[in-house]
Amino acid sequence: MNNKEELKKAVSSYEQFIKTNGISEGIIKAYLQAVKVAVETEKESKYGLYISARVKQLIEQYVFSQSRCSVWDLEKYAFARKEKYVIIDTYYEIILIEARLNIVDSALQYLEKNREPRERFYMPKRKCFMRIGLVEALQGIIDDKYDILCISMPPGTGKTTIEKFFHALVAGWYPNDFSLFYSHSGDITRMYYDGVYDIVTNSQEYTWGEIFPDLQVSGTNAKLEQFNVGKYKPFPSIQCTSVGSKNAGKVRASKLLLIDDMIGGIEEAMNPNTLDKLWGKYSVDARQRKTNDSNDRPCKEIHIATRWSVHDVIGRVQRAYEGNPRVKIIAVPDIDPKTKKSNFDFEFGGFTVEFFADQQLLMDDISYRCLYKQQPIEREGLLFPSEKLRRYMNLPHGEAEIITAQCDTKGKGTDYFVMPVFARYGDDYYCIDCVCDNGADYEMQYENSANLLVRNNVQDCEFESNSGGDRVAREVNKRVEEKGWICNITDAPTETNKEARIFQCSSWILQHIIFKDPDNYKPNDPYGIMMSLLTRYSVSGKKQLDDVPDVLSNFALRVTEVKKKRTANILSSMI
Repeated sequence: MNNKEELKKAVSSYEQFIKTNGISEGIIKAYLQAVKVAVETEKESKYGLYISARVKQLIEQYVFSQSRCSVWDLEKYAFARKEKYVIIDTYYEIILIEARLNIVDSALQYLEKNREPRERFYMPKRKCFMRIGLVEALQGIIDDKYDILCISMPPGTGKTTIEKFFHALVAGWYPNDFSLFYSHSGDITRMYYDGVYDIVTNSQEYTWGEIFPDLQVSGTNAKLEQFNVGKYKPFPSIQCTSVGSKNAGKVRASKLLLIDDMIGGIEEAMNPNTLDKLWGKYSVDARQRKTNDSNDRPCKEIHIATRWSVHDVIGRVQRAYEGNPRVKIIAVPDIDPKTKKSNFDFEFGGFTVEFFADQQLLMDDISYRCLYKQQPIEREGLLFPSEKLRRYMNLPHGEAEIITAQCDTKGKGTDYFVMPVFARYGDDYYCIDCVCDNGADYEMQYENSANLLVRNNVQDCEFESNSGGDRVAREVNKRVEEKGWICNITDAPTETNKEARIFQCSSWILQHIIFKDPDNYKPNDPYGIMMSLLTRYSVSGKKQLDDVPDVLSNFALRVTEVKKKRTANILSSMI
């Protein structure tokens, strides 16, 4: 029997002991020793990681059984009272072994183990980063599962900071290789360089030197924003440069090419020529800096950006590699569309739903959607750009000739239930109110629709009968009558192609429907949501939310068909 088989036999006996006697610090120590034997003596890293995962599980179970809390909670308690716990030390022994074996999660934890819990970057955000798949994606880069990783998250949520931590770790794991950080601004590259350098050299705050005890900084050039780790190589371990920098031709990347926010803001995003130039800077300049690593593997890419435009670098990369399993896309909005909870409500310094709502309140819709929703601008092919819509501050004097409504009921998934109300004055239809909701509470939609019709004194309303719309019409009509109002509610099927119908009716909508001035509604109320969906609709051909232009096109056809019939009747009478 060889040593590996003996080790497996020992581990099996530990499991039998646990079944009989439960988890104890003694059995955890025995497991820890088994990990050390596997990794350090037998050089069986894969099996060692298998055992270490089990040890971490046992430690969590043991801590919970003793204190009804997690290891992280116990650590915070210990820090607050300046107390030492052997079990915490054991946990860090395990993750140090894993950190040296290129395990991203363990390395990120260990880097900050000496810092006050509230001052740490990673641990308060760990659950979130795990949930959205960010840690798994970074591990996939290390494990050669992915070649390209694209990350877009709201401002301040830590995407660039975790990139700094990861970059510092990669420099230690691969001391024979070199990586390049590339951004639109020299100010950004300088802050990034200072951050990575601090992680590697500041032993008071970080434990990079404990993870990599045989490595140290061997050369720096702060002016060029470069420093080297370990022995001399053709290019420094850490290199930073900005778009258009004269330094760009003097840098190379063998392990990682990191592209961070190529676009400086919305002005650049709105300029097709600028977007084309930035794509050239990436594809012709930055990407040409890539070379194979010391193991003759291609250099990996990580893109981090605010998604200002569908034609930005990330957008074009996504389209170029669509369907490629070696390209990982992480795009996380502010609010989870299913749970309606914040995706970034970190333990310390997180972002609540209320925070995002406050940000949205004072920001134009396009910028908010780019920055916080990861919904980039599609300027080409917009049928209803905001600047082309007719707007009103106040309704004309006098009573409307008719108050009418149109309804497109909700389908499956993210579809919207949309019901705009129009007040007719001459040939113009003023959109005065609406329901615009993609929730799954149908009873609430019926009630909101009935209330809308009653409070606006709507005289008639047409429902699209497709996909159960006729049933919805009956439900809403029943509630309207219960509230003491009479509205002529009808339903009608749609048979024409949706995209063609929207395109056909777009000119009429722009000419005859007048919407509220943006100062008269909030971005996150039903009217604001409706306007956002309308102004973002494009004839690009890609899948998108089309419920608002759909209901407006049905309304346009209904109105114009009525006019045609009236004209025909008058002519026949005259003849």
